[in-house]
Amino acid sequence: MKNRALLLLLLPPLFWAGNALLARATAGDLPPVALAFWRWILALVLILPFTGRDLWAHRRVLWAHWRAVLGLALTSVAAYNTLLYLAVQTTTAINATLVGTSLPIMVLLLARLWLGDPIRPRQAMGMVVSIIGLLAVVTRGEPARLATLTLTPGDGLMLLASASWAAYSVMLRRFPIPVKGFTLLTALIIVGWVMIVPFYLFELSLGYTVQVRPMTLGVIAYTAVCASLLAYYFWNVGVAALGAPTAGLFANLIPLFTAVLGVALLGETFAWFHSVGGLLIFAGIGLATLPRR
Repeated sequence: MKNRALLLLLLPPLFWAGNALLARATAGDLPPVALAFWRWILALVLILPFTGRDLWAHRRVLWAHWRAVLGLALTSVAAYNTLLYLAVQTTTAINATLVGTSLPIMVLLLARLWLGDPIRPRQAMGMVVSIIGLLAVVTRGEPARLATLTLTPGDGLMLLASASWAAYSVMLRRFPIPVKGFTLLTALIIVGWVMIVPFYLFELSLGYTVQVRPMTLGVIAYTAVCASLLAYYFWNVGVAALGAPTAGLFANLIPLFTAVLGVALLGETFAWFHSVGGLLIFAGIGLATLPRR
């Protein structure tokens, strides 16, 4: 079960790397809130025929846990991706990735405060090794690049996005809801989408509209299927099996996968620092997930 969960946790960072890459690539054609709005509508249309009956059958269970449902929907569906899309409008990939390194630390601390999970030495060491690998990737093997970074409003939004996802990851364990994974996801999509609606209407009032093109439609489809339904389900399975602190370390794979996708899709060069950084990230995850004697 643990090995299966570890393998499944490799997929969300891969899907979210593509999510961030495509959001940056279509920033002028897909307004940030509109992308969040339409991706969740499409995700709901795709999943509801398979989960609608079970969702109705468990309506009383979900209502009994309405506070948890609201919190989970707010921090995941409504806040995280919307803040991410807003962040990449005004910040660079390097800045966003560096700010994202706070996610595993936030998860570890929240799990300690809310769940009483101990911070094991190997867990802390694994986090440090993983972050060093992450820095090797985003600085392209040149630590001096860190001194030239400038903060933007997008960096603050990315920090809020990381805090939101950390809270969601810990709440999954803190407030378990006894329904199937995809059924819970359907409920979160419905509630979270309703939360997004006012912000989407406000964005429309400012004159921002979606440019309907094959590229934008493809991005919405990708974010709905891969970055929404599949990624969320696999992440939830991983958190349930391994705990939020361990799952949080896998977020450090996002910049590595972004670099790999850049090589595959944009023709960028795969350099030595990608290999070194990737090895360190995986080594840190392996150290943190090593079974205790």
